[in-house]
Amino acid sequence: MKKSILLLFALSLFMGSNANSQASADFSNQVFFGLKVGFNNSNVWDSEGEEFKSDSKFGLAIGGFLSIPILEQFSFQPELLFSQKGFKGTGRILGGTYDLTRTTNYLDIPLMLAFKPVDLVTVLAGPQYSYLMKQKDEFANATSTIAQEQEFSNDNIRNNTFSFIAGVDVNIDEIVLSTRIAWDLMNNNGDGTSTTPRYKNAWWQLTVGYRFN
Repeated sequence: MKKSILLLFALSLFMGSNANSQASADFSNQVFFGLKVGFNNSNVWDSEGEEFKSDSKFGLAIGGFLSIPILEQFSFQPELLFSQKGFKGTGRILGGTYDLTRTTNYLDIPLMLAFKPVDLVTVLAGPQYSYLMKQKDEFANATSTIAQEQEFSNDNIRNNTFSFIAGVDVNIDEIVLSTRIAWDLMNNNGDGTSTTPRYKNAWWQLTVGYRFN
């Protein structure tokens, strides 16, 4: 996952540096609104669970963003996104193994400071608030028991969490190509007493957007 993140950032910077010959609208001193759509590739980190292993999964990311100038090269960029995360995991609970695919639907609100070193590239970073709207667990193996599934369904899941997010935008006229990486600062479990795996979400994101001026 780390190699994928480094590759995405390198690709974004390369695209920005090689697009200088193209025409680009000057959005540096005006408020603008935009829409974006793309995908997340998510997994978990800092996990605690008996023999728990996880793989990443893809999900939808769609929403809007607003840019508010602060200084000549700095702006404030809040966003509002429907963001799917989750993982594919295997482990043991209540003496047996399980094979689980978890999909979580979040309302993500990144609040980022944006720095624009050149017209075509914007670097962003800041905190993010996320609200868990829905969680779906699918058990794939026949050996999982009703008791195990009940243990997951009764878990005390945290609905509100905070993350750190950073990324790069490549601005080509009204088109915005965005990469993001983010990770939760709080684990998914509310009181920390559950026997199901406790973890923090981590994900990278690719979107394409259109900004209106």
